[in-house]
Amino acid sequence: MLTEHLFSTGALAAADIAARIAAILSDAIGARGVASIALSGGRSPRPVLEALSAVDLDWSKVIVTLVDERWVAPDSSDSNERLVRETLLQGPAAAARFVPMKNEAANAYAGQSAVEADFAALPWPLDIILLGMGDDGHTASLFPEGKELAEGLTSKALTIAATPPVAPHQRLSLTAHGILQSRHIFLQIGGAAKKAVYDRALAGGPVEELPIRLALLQDDVPVDVWISEV
Repeated sequence: MLTEHLFSTGALAAADIAARIAAILSDAIGARGVASIALSGGRSPRPVLEALSAVDLDWSKVIVTLVDERWVAPDSSDSNERLVRETLLQGPAAAARFVPMKNEAANAYAGQSAVEADFAALPWPLDIILLGMGDDGHTASLFPEGKELAEGLTSKALTIAATPPVAPHQRLSLTAHGILQSRHIFLQIGGAAKKAVYDRALAGGPVEELPIRLALLQDDVPVDVWISEV
């Protein structure tokens, strides 16, 4: 089931996403004693994470991890871990348990097995997976024409090492299987260009062409999409 939420600005959408995440995490703690969320990097999630950090939750019972990560040092400006630490894991939310997607291995391929073991130990299904979408229709680090795309779409592993066709840095990413091991999938779309890609994806076609279709064109996990004009 796919539900759209329409807003005039990304800031309004972000506030609504943060409120919805907080409610789901709170319910999960009440029901199971633990809550879990995997986050994407980029510009769009920043205001969501900043708003979420101020929410009154028992953060010590929340597990926070990533949808994908560049194989860079955690203090690099390109690191999604750095983004999460600087935005979400502040104040009360600093008590959350963070599970990184980057380790000390020389490259993503050498580090993948240890990341896979760490992720296998998480309490699946995760409560929320917050996806992003690129202008090319990629999500997580599953890129059109990526050499690891077929494996990322079919593997029963939770994670995969990948080298994007154009973007810099090797990556560690959730597979399609990992993304669909969730109770809720959230997606934020801002601006006309991404809305056009989203509409194309929703109209149907090969997942290999627009990998975001792996989330949009399935019926196992409910998907909420926040769409803003800017």
